[in-house]
Amino acid sequence: MNWTDERVEKLKRLWAEGLSASQIAAQLGGVSRNAVIGKVHRLNLPGRAKAGGTVPTNRAPKRPAAAAPRAPSFAGRAPTRTIARPVGATALKEEVEFEASQELVYRPASNVVVPISRKLALTELTERTCKWPVGDPLTDEFHFCGCESPDSSPYCNYHAKLAYQPVHDRRKAATRS
Repeated sequence: MNWTDERVEKLKRLWAEGLSASQIAAQLGGVSRNAVIGKVHRLNLPGRAKAGGTVPTNRAPKRPAAAAPRAPSFAGRAPTRTIARPVGATALKEEVEFEASQELVYRPASNVVVPISRKLALTELTERTCKWPVGDPLTDEFHFCGCESPDSSPYCNYHAKLAYQPVHDRRKAATRS
């Protein structure tokens, strides 16, 4: 199908009237909806007019992107941190203030016993040793836990508790953060 001058003029007129590409293709005959859309883009025609309206020439400006969160500044004032929590298609912002002078105290749980690692290399692992990796694999200090593991687990009891958290505990931890 060739685009003759008459067909191009009819396309321009129908497009300006606000007809859809499918409707224009049906009126022109012998042309698909995609062919009409392609020709409209090649002709750089403006956006279609709304039914009974005028041809829109300007689009609404895009909203600026949300600024990335910045690290709080501790220079002489209590810093404020903005936290965005997505809810549906929008994000709510919450202001959280904290004092720079507040000191965080680390208190380890008293009922946790951390096993002493046997520091095994990969070639030293067996079916009955814990395969929990420790450290950076690119350094010489990298090793595996190596403690005794049950038959059904690749990890010792301590590392299995870290690796396999119950769903309820994971959901509870996710809501806290």
